[in-house]
Amino acid sequence: MTGDWDVAEESASAAFERAAITWPRDGVPRNAGAWLTTAARNLALDRLRRRGVEAQKVREWMAMEEFAGRADGPRDPADVVADDEPRWDDRLRLVFTCAHPALPMEARVALTLRTVGGLDTGEIARAFHVPEATMAQRIVRAKRKIRHAGIPYRVPTADVLPERLGGVLAVLYLVANEGYLASHGDALQRLDLATEAIRLTRMVVALLPDEDEARALLALMLLQHARSAARVDADGDLVPLPEQDRSAWDATELAEGLALVDAPTARGARDAGGDASRADPPGPYRLQAEIQAVHARAHTAAETDWPAIVDRYDALAMLADSPFVALNRAIATGMAYGPEQGLDELALLEASGRLEGYHLLPAAQADLLRRLGRADAAAARYREAIALARTSPERRFLERRLADVTGG
Repeated sequence: MTGDWDVAEESASAAFERAAITWPRDGVPRNAGAWLTTAARNLALDRLRRRGVEAQKVREWMAMEEFAGRADGPRDPADVVADDEPRWDDRLRLVFTCAHPALPMEARVALTLRTVGGLDTGEIARAFHVPEATMAQRIVRAKRKIRHAGIPYRVPTADVLPERLGGVLAVLYLVANEGYLASHGDALQRLDLATEAIRLTRMVVALLPDEDEARALLALMLLQHARSAARVDADGDLVPLPEQDRSAWDATELAEGLALVDAPTARGARDAGGDASRADPPGPYRLQAEIQAVHARAHTAAETDWPAIVDRYDALAMLADSPFVALNRAIATGMAYGPEQGLDELALLEASGRLEGYHLLPAAQADLLRRLGRADAAAARYREAIALARTSPERRFLERRLADVTGG
């Protein structure tokens, strides 16, 4: 890696431009990824060489390449042969670079969404509920930190992998979240991001097979992704969970996700005495995977074990004081113990101001009010949620609900 994020981005873009010219003429190479990597590497080196003030950086990079055994590698991308797929691909290395502990957590996630997820600065800002200018500064500072601190572009060695795991899982989780529910635009889901998050999480599980939270995160992603086809109709409109055709859920992904949830934890397996009281408490990804497993096991919406879901949210709330956990717990409480109790919890959350401007808070209030038959109050909340909705499918769904309660 160049050590300069901007040079790396410029060189990668130029490599794609070169591919767009040469591949239609010469054919797509057998190992397209290696071709692009080699082209970007050559372009980056050429850029640095043209900057006389950066001669030292060129010498340092070439020394590192020689140490790694790559100095005599192919200069022409056409010379790259199609070797077997490397075990850890460039995107996984990129995730570990973006999730380096030297960067603040919000910068790690923002940079990963930008570089791995392909989101623009505005989309990332909306996902974080911050102004676009604030997010732009975070990304600039993160790039500067990578350059000045010499953060390496690689998967860490085995001895430091476990301490880096939490940050990597956090960014993969948020990439998957953006795939599950887009922060902006005309589509409810970004399946490309969801699929990529699953692929990269599989690689992390292969790196650290005994890490229970990595396996739990993979289970969570699979169980959510399994419902993708049923979450929207043929027109791309949102279909709420109770109304989804459960036969359209992906049976293979459900089975794999449930198997991961049901498998003994690695730490539990090492407890020779089998004493459950000695086991570590479940982590946040495990608890969220268990919530999704409850939904997956319900043959109909009416069979959903909502009290069990409330219990998982209680455990999640003990781990982190998150307004989003509080929102989901309130919704589950309304389903388990009646809309009035759910509304009471939502009122407390609204009074805290922690989800101000977030469309799903008034949307949840509207739904519970609708269930109570309080049409006028529900309509007011639906109008508020519509004004705040971030994607077109969500906005259209809320408009349909508003029409239902107003007779419009």
